[in-house]
Amino acid sequence: MLFERIESPGLAHYSYIVGDEGEAAVVDPRRDAGVYVDLARRHGCRVTTIFETHRNEDYVIGSAELAARTGAEVWHADGQLDYNYGRPAEPGHTWGVGRYRIEALHTPGHTPNGRSYLLRDTDGAPWTVFTGDTLFAGEVGRTDLVDASRSREMAALLHESLFGTLLPLGDEVIVAPGHGAGSVCGAAIAQRAWTTIGIERRSNAKLQIAGRDAFVDAAGGVGDRPPYFRRVEVLNLEGAPLPHGLPAPPPLTPQAFAAAARDAVVVDTRWETAFAAAHVPGSLSVWLDGLPQWAGWLLDYDTPILLVIDGDDPSEAVRRLVRLGYDDIAGFLSGGMWAWHTAGLASAGVRTVTADGLAGYVGRGDGPAILDIRAGHEVESGGVIDGALHIPLGELPGRLAEVPQEGRVCVVCGGGLRSMTAASLLRAGGRDQVSVLLGGLSAWKSAGRPVRLAAPKDPGAT
Repeated sequence: MLFERIESPGLAHYSYIVGDEGEAAVVDPRRDAGVYVDLARRHGCRVTTIFETHRNEDYVIGSAELAARTGAEVWHADGQLDYNYGRPAEPGHTWGVGRYRIEALHTPGHTPNGRSYLLRDTDGAPWTVFTGDTLFAGEVGRTDLVDASRSREMAALLHESLFGTLLPLGDEVIVAPGHGAGSVCGAAIAQRAWTTIGIERRSNAKLQIAGRDAFVDAAGGVGDRPPYFRRVEVLNLEGAPLPHGLPAPPPLTPQAFAAAARDAVVVDTRWETAFAAAHVPGSLSVWLDGLPQWAGWLLDYDTPILLVIDGDDPSEAVRRLVRLGYDDIAGFLSGGMWAWHTAGLASAGVRTVTADGLAGYVGRGDGPAILDIRAGHEVESGGVIDGALHIPLGELPGRLAEVPQEGRVCVVCGGGLRSMTAASLLRAGGRDQVSVLLGGLSAWKSAGRPVRLAAPKDPGAT
C-alpha cells in the first residue's frame, strides 16, 4: 500500500496520496502536481481520484492540473459554489481505492461546507481522517477567512464538526490535517509531525473548552488576512491556468535584465546580508524560504516578476511563486550580482547595525527612528524597544506615510530577515537613510538590552 504525506515548505501545506492495487487518491494536491504522478507510478498506481477538503485560501490547489495529467475525477467540497471543474463530494459518499474505502464527512466551520475524508481499513474500521483545515495538531481551523463578519456563526459550525463528527470517530484514528506549524490557517498549530483523535482530545486546548458558547468565544475571533487570499479563492473556483510543469523563466544578461526591470518588480531571494551588501536598485528583498509567506502580501498579480537568486537555477523560487498563483515570471539575472557588477551597472546597499551600535542611540535625540515590523502577537509576547513605531510588515506598503520622512530609520524584526524586506520597501519608496538591526530583537535581548512589555507607539492603530 502507498500512504504518503507531501509537505510544501514555507506554506506548511500538507497533501496526501493513498494507493492500493493499481489505484491512487490524492487529497488537496499542490499546483506543481508532478510529485503525485511520480509517486503513484513508482508504486505501480494511477491517480484516479482527487479530493478537496475545502476551497483553499492560502495556496493555488493543483486539482485541475493533476486531473489534466492523469484523467482522475475531482471531488470538491462545496456544491453551493460555482466551480468550473469537478463534482461536489456529498456527505456519506464513498469511493474505493483498491481494498480500502474513503468516505466524505460534512465538517463545516473553517468554510461553510468543508469536507473531511475518512479512510477505512480493509475491515471497514476507521483508520485515518483527512481533516483539511478543520482540525490540526494542537489547534482548530480559523473561522474568519471566508467572511470575518460570520466568524462566530462559523465557530458554532466548527464546534459541531469537531465534537459531533470527528471526535466520535475514536481515539485511535490518525488525524491528517491540511497544514503543519507555521500556517496562517491556524494560530497555534503544534510541532507534532503526526497526531490522533485521542492525542487531540487530551492535549488540544480548544478541545478542552466546555460548552459551545465558550468554544465560540475562543474560536470565533478575527485575525490577519493576507490580501492575496481573495485572488487565490477565485483561482480555486475557476481552476488555475494549467502550467503542465513549472514555468522556465529565461536567463537574462545584466543589460537585458535592467531593461526588463523598468516594467517589472525585481525580487531578490538571497539572504539578507547579501542583499545588504549590494542589490539591484529598487528591488524587493524576500529570502527564498520567505517567499511563500510574504509574496502574497507584497506582490500584485499584474506586474511581471524578475528574480535575483543564488546560483543559476531559479526553479525553487519559481515553484514557490507558482503555488501562490504568480505565473508571470519574466526572467532571472544570469550570473547573479557578480555579472551585474562586472557589467558596470549601479547597485545599492542597506546599512546594518549591531545591537550595541543601536543601543548607543536609544534615548538620545539624534538617533534613528526605530520601526518594528513584527506581528502584533510578537510585540505583545516579546516586548519592544522603547520608543519604537510598530507597523506589521504586511501592512507596511499601505502605511509608508506613517514612517518618518526625514532622518534615519532603523528597522527591527525578530531575527533580521523581515527587516531587510521592510528596508527594501522603504528604499524603493525613496528613503535613503535606512538601516537594519542585525539579528533583530533576538540580538537585542541577547546583548542584555531592555525591552518594554507594553504595546509600542502605533499611530495607525484603532
